[in-house]
Amino acid sequence: MPLRLWRDLTPLEQPLRQPTAESPHILVIGGGVTGLVTSWVLLDQGYRVTVLSSAWVNSEKRLTSQIAGALWEFPPAVCGSHTDAISLAHSKRWCMTAYHVWDAIASIPVIGQESGVRMMPSDFFFPCPVEEDDAQYSKMMEIMASGVRGFYRGADLIDERRVDPSYGAVDAYELLAPIIDTDKSMEWLTDLVHRKGAEYVTETITEDLLDIEDDLRARFAADVVINCTGLQGELLAGDKTVYPIRGGLIRVINDGSDFPKVDAALTITADAVHDANEIVFLVPRNDNILLIGGIAEPQKRDLDLTLDSPIIRRMRERCESFLPSLKSARVDPDYPLAQGLRPFRGNNVRVERELRRAGSRIVHSYGQGGAGWSLSFGCAQDVASLVEETLRGVAPRSMKEMEEERRGTSVWSPVEIRAAL
Repeated sequence: MPLRLWRDLTPLEQPLRQPTAESPHILVIGGGVTGLVTSWVLLDQGYRVTVLSSAWVNSEKRLTSQIAGALWEFPPAVCGSHTDAISLAHSKRWCMTAYHVWDAIASIPVIGQESGVRMMPSDFFFPCPVEEDDAQYSKMMEIMASGVRGFYRGADLIDERRVDPSYGAVDAYELLAPIIDTDKSMEWLTDLVHRKGAEYVTETITEDLLDIEDDLRARFAADVVINCTGLQGELLAGDKTVYPIRGGLIRVINDGSDFPKVDAALTITADAVHDANEIVFLVPRNDNILLIGGIAEPQKRDLDLTLDSPIIRRMRERCESFLPSLKSARVDPDYPLAQGLRPFRGNNVRVERELRRAGSRIVHSYGQGGAGWSLSFGCAQDVASLVEETLRGVAPRSMKEMEEERRGTSVWSPVEIRAAL
């Protein structure tokens, strides 16, 4: 049963279930959105929680979770496709859990304002009728049946949103989606989790968790250790498939004084008519800022982009071609360019217990890529279930085995299917 606000968790300070001195103690490693939402879910289930992180929300050296575009999307997202069928199946379930929780948060005026969460139109544009692209048509049909609010399809969205048809848009659909002001939301989450009772420890871990699990559990009196460290999963989980995709977003003033205020997210698919790594992604961050992007640069680790970098200049020109009114946009003088490293993984998202050693009490949740906010509560719910299994002594299973159990069927990968033919 999907996680629900008020039934399973509350945005209020008091946990739904009060812990006792005998309640299991969980060590969560990672202070980003994945770690904080996971901690929130566990606290409301009555666990005692300590969050360990090398850094916390701040305005000087922002966390990846603060830099994210934070537009909820049904997977696969516009910045790239899932390559693993098992992870994609999980992600579709996770994203809908998160959708309904963010929607419920946004529906409470005071909490929606404090948390920086709003439900806004999110429009997707296509270079051909959606029916002519099997993948996009299948995705649209899934979205229509998913339970999202405000779905509408029509090419009239192109004119309504002042998109230049010559860019290549001929079809479009719209839905209401959570759009999150990440600086505000990360501050709110950090404060909420702390007020619910979590202890915060600032520390950097530089070893495989499997090698130091016993020491960590003894030092923190932890019954279970949860790894929510994004790119650091390469080191902390011994996972060589983890890699970064560098992203960048220009921040422009969106108060209606320089161009008509953009009050909807506007995107065109990464595989439309232009370079798949250079997309159009326009997202209102808050009442006064519009994010314009974006780019996807695999294996680029340096955060050395500027407004004059060729790829950033092309990004702005591309967005201006798509939405010509942006030619008069002014950049935010205080914070003109956001850039960060999306934490991707070869087999996509991993929410799974440690499989390398029997008896380990480590649970992993990393590899969310650019979808940390979109998958947050869904991943957290599965982590909580894995914590319970761990404490009950249930043997760990792979993500594939868990998906097969959930469906009651065998799930084969494309490689296995080809091998069997």
